[in-house]
Amino acid sequence: MNLDRRGFLSACTGAGITSTLFPGVLYTLAVQAQETSGTDQSKPPKITAEMIDQAAVLAGIGPFTDEQKKMMIDGLVDQNGSYKAIRKLKLPNSVQPAYAFHPFAPAGTAILRAEVGYFEKSKTVRGWQPNPNAEASSNPNDLAFASVSELASLLHARKITSLALTKMYIERLKRYDSKLHFVITLMEERAIAQATTADTEIAAGKYRGPLHGIPWGAKDLLAVKGYPTTWGAGGFEHQSFDEDATVVKRLDEAGAVLVAKFTLGALAMGDKWFGGRTRNPWNPEQGSSGSSAGSASAVAAGCVAFAIGSETLGSISSPCTRCGATGLRPSFGLVPRTGAMALSWTMDKLGPITRSAEDCALVLNVISGPDGHDLSAYNLKFLWDSSFDVKTLRVGYLKRDFDEPEPFKAEPAPTSETDEEKKQREKREAKAKAGHERRMYDRRYDLAALDKLRSMGIKLIPVELPRLPYGALVPLLTAEAAAAFDDLTLSGRDRLLTEQGIEDWPNAFRTARFYPAVEYIQANRARTLAIQQVSALFEKVDIIVASSGGIQLLATNLTGHPALIVPNGLRGDDAPRPPKIDTGDEDDIGGPGTPVSITFLASLYDDARLAAFGHAYQQATGFNKQHPKLD
Repeated sequence: MNLDRRGFLSACTGAGITSTLFPGVLYTLAVQAQETSGTDQSKPPKITAEMIDQAAVLAGIGPFTDEQKKMMIDGLVDQNGSYKAIRKLKLPNSVQPAYAFHPFAPAGTAILRAEVGYFEKSKTVRGWQPNPNAEASSNPNDLAFASVSELASLLHARKITSLALTKMYIERLKRYDSKLHFVITLMEERAIAQATTADTEIAAGKYRGPLHGIPWGAKDLLAVKGYPTTWGAGGFEHQSFDEDATVVKRLDEAGAVLVAKFTLGALAMGDKWFGGRTRNPWNPEQGSSGSSAGSASAVAAGCVAFAIGSETLGSISSPCTRCGATGLRPSFGLVPRTGAMALSWTMDKLGPITRSAEDCALVLNVISGPDGHDLSAYNLKFLWDSSFDVKTLRVGYLKRDFDEPEPFKAEPAPTSETDEEKKQREKREAKAKAGHERRMYDRRYDLAALDKLRSMGIKLIPVELPRLPYGALVPLLTAEAAAAFDDLTLSGRDRLLTEQGIEDWPNAFRTARFYPAVEYIQANRARTLAIQQVSALFEKVDIIVASSGGIQLLATNLTGHPALIVPNGLRGDDAPRPPKIDTGDEDDIGGPGTPVSITFLASLYDDARLAAFGHAYQQATGFNKQHPKLD
C-alpha cells in the first residue's frame, strides 16, 4: 500500500504501536527501498511485511503476527508527510525548540537564593577595586601572564596602555600559533581600533570597569559581525552572521578588546578542527583537549588575558585541565547563548577561561544575565566578594574520588584465542595498566589539595553523588545535537567534517536519529531526579571538592550545576611517561612537567561563592601563576 509518514504514524498508533522509533525506522526503510529501486519519489513509498519485521528489530519491539502486520498495513492512509514538511523549512541552527530547560530544584530554592543574592544579607558586597600600588614589570613575559585584575589596575593607573598591551598579545599570537595552532581568525584591525578607543576613554576619565582595555579571545562558535564564524568544522570555513553574539556585545560594552577567534574541535568535539589540531603549550606533542581548545591553549600560553569557552560535556573542564588554565563553567542559564552555535539546548553553557578564579568572576559579572532572546537565561544577580571568609562555608568532598583505586587486574585470558585476539587483548591490557598507573600518580595531587584545604582551617565533610545511571542520559545530548545539525546529515555534508570515526559527530548524528521520542522524555524525567538529588547534596554543604574527571563531570553537566576548574600543581619528573600518540580520549596523559587540576562544585546559581572559594585556594597555593616555557 502507498503511504506517507504521517499516515503511517497514525496507522501505527491506531494499531497500538506506541514506540515512536518503530514507525520512523520503518518509513526510512521504505524510502530507502524506493530510492534503490528507482521508483518515482514524488509518490509515497510502499511498506511491506518484511520491512515491518526489520523495523521492529531495530526498535526493540514485536515480533508481530501476520495478522497484526496486515492490520497495520490495511490501516495506513495517504496523507502529507510531516517529516518532509518540516525538513522543507530548512531550520537554521539558531532556532530554539519551543521549550526551555530550567534546572529548578528542589522547589525553586536555588533560584530564590540567587535572586536575593547570597552575599546581600551580610551587607559585605564589594566590587572590584584597582590596586593603587600596581607597577608594570619591565619583563614582557610578566605582563603577558599577568591576571586580568593586575592588568586592569595598570590600565586604570595609566601605567600601561591598551594599545601596547593589545599589540603585545597580537605579536605573541602570531609567534606561537605556528606551534600551538590556536587561532582561526586574527582580528588585528578591529582590536587596534578598540584598544585606541579604550585608551582615549580611560585618559578622559571614562573608565568602564576592570575589563576596559583588556585583550581577549572568543571560541569560534561565537558570532562576530564582519568575520567568519567557522564552528571549527570543514564546510563552514566561510560561514558568517550579521549580528554579534550577546556575550561579544557585552564585552564590547565593557571596553574589552577582542583580538582573535580561537579554535574548537569540529562542531565542539575535541581539539581537531579543519586546520589541524590545537596543541598543549606545556607539551606541544599533545593536543590541548577540547572543545574549547584554542581558548585554553592561548590563555595558558600568555597570548590573551582571558577567553570565552563553552561546555556541554567537558569542553571547558578538559582543556583547562590539560593546559593548566582556570575555567568557570557557570550554572546553566546564567549566561545567554544567543549568537553561539547550538549543540544541545538543554546542556550548552558559555563561560570564562582565565588565569585566576578572580578573573573568572570579573568576566562572569559582565556576561551574565538575560538578554531577552535565550529562553533558558535567568534574571539573576552575580554578587562577587573576593574577601568573603571561606571558613564559614560547609565544604564537602566526593569521597570516592579520593579513595585508593582497586589494584590493577589483568584481563583474564580465554581458554582459546587466536594470535590476533591475543594481540588485541594484550594491547587493551597495556593501555588499561598505563591508565591505572597515571591515576595512582595523579591521586597524590588530589590528596594534597584536601590537605591544603584543611591547613586553611576548612573542615571537610565526606559526601557521595547519588547513584543514578548518568551515562544512560547522554543520548539526550546526541539527540539534540543531531537535531541541531539535521541538515548536515540529510544533505551528506557531514562527510566534510575532519573526524569520521565511530565516536565522532557524523556517526553520532546518524545513530541519534534512531533514539525514540518516548525514551528522550523518559530520560529527561530521570534527569529531573538527578537535579533534585544532586541539589539535595548542596542543602548539606556549600562547596564540593572533586576530581576533575570521573562521574561528577557528567552528572553536573546534566544537572546544570556550576564548576570551577583550577590548576593544582605540576607533575614531577617521576610522573609516568605519556603515550607516544595522544588519541584525545584521556586528559591525564600529560607526563612530567605538565599541569593537573582540581574541581570545585557549588549549588545552582551560587557561582559567585564558588569563585570566592577558588580565589582563596589560589591565594593559598599560587598554582595558577605557573606558566609554560614556550621558547
